[in-house]
Amino acid sequence: MNLRRTRLHILHQAENLGKEAKVGVSLHCHTEHSKEMLDFVPHYAEKLPVIAYYWRKERDKYQKKEGKGIDFSTAYWSPPMTAEAVYDIEKAQIEGAGLEAIVSLSDHDSIDGNMRISEDLGVTHAPVSLEWTVPFEYGFFHVGVHNLPKDRAVDLTKDLLAYTFSGDEKPSNARLTELFAMLNEIPQVLVILNHPLWDIEMVGPERHEVLLKHFIREHGKWIHALEINGFRTWSENKAVIEMAEALGIPIATGGDRHGCKPNTVINLTNSRTFDEFVEEIRVEKRSEVVLMPEYKQPLHSRQLQSFSEILKFYPEFRDGRQRWFDRVFFDIGKGAGLNPLSAYGWKKGGPTWLRWAIWTLGFLGSPKMRPFFELARKQRDRVPKDAAETKFEIPNLEEIAPKSLSSDAVS
Repeated sequence: MNLRRTRLHILHQAENLGKEAKVGVSLHCHTEHSKEMLDFVPHYAEKLPVIAYYWRKERDKYQKKEGKGIDFSTAYWSPPMTAEAVYDIEKAQIEGAGLEAIVSLSDHDSIDGNMRISEDLGVTHAPVSLEWTVPFEYGFFHVGVHNLPKDRAVDLTKDLLAYTFSGDEKPSNARLTELFAMLNEIPQVLVILNHPLWDIEMVGPERHEVLLKHFIREHGKWIHALEINGFRTWSENKAVIEMAEALGIPIATGGDRHGCKPNTVINLTNSRTFDEFVEEIRVEKRSEVVLMPEYKQPLHSRQLQSFSEILKFYPEFRDGRQRWFDRVFFDIGKGAGLNPLSAYGWKKGGPTWLRWAIWTLGFLGSPKMRPFFELARKQRDRVPKDAAETKFEIPNLEEIAPKSLSSDAVS
């Protein structure tokens, strides 16, 4: 292993990590306070066998009846677990590994979960964090903003979200610079570029690469770490580690959990507080991270298992959160705004194509299907046995953020 900024551990079975560090840090956890957009639904519904047939049938039926297409632009779903439950699950996993626990919840564009943890559970050391959606040119990025000062967290979040939801077709790069500079002036705040290589905006790999390079060229100096993500492939995470090394910054982990299982990646530290942990990343520019045993399981299998948890019926939950269609919000265009799908009188859980999709996801996400995903996994995505024996190919900095890069290089 030829890394200067990051020390990597790969676990293939549960271990007591107390010999490696004192504290485990879990970053990037999603709770019921996250609003997960559904604008990707048509993109994937067209590609799935069987589901595609029923989807097109329902789409055409809606078009004929309403005179317009189904609008997914404002629709969203929320993960099933409460902030308290997510916090407890993450804490239990870290303590089970022989470490003291620090957990940073980071819901999409919301600090509500963090505030509940502080106020309801009295966890004063839990950082106030969010996953900030950052519009940039023709796409957007997700940025983990961790450890906002509690007395300013609400006002700072309002400033960030005003930029996110401004509705401007051409977001102000100058304003974005001001916001990053504002965050950077607060020494205890940690800014992480989450899953940087993921084409989350679905503009295509080549256009995303151009967008990322331009973003790093314009705003890279405000980024304290790049994230290796628990729900991205090993080959992608390896490339992120290599990019971080070229930029001279460490990596940080982000589990990106949305279901019921704990994060599959965590940070290790001997710091006693999150402020001290931030100093390790920001000032000392070093990190120590662990891939937990669950990370080596096939990604698609874990993703589908998470989907099955998201779509599961939870009779023990409070009213309005038990069924998956209590947790999906949609505007049918009748002037009533966004409402849970259950408010529209669905008895069986929606149209046929959607029920097929849910059954399919649940079946494919079951443990008995995991061996098939293992066989189908590409060699480059198999997690190495030993981090120390893993060779990283560090790119030239000019390849990542060339000075002459034009944002319209790929049209």
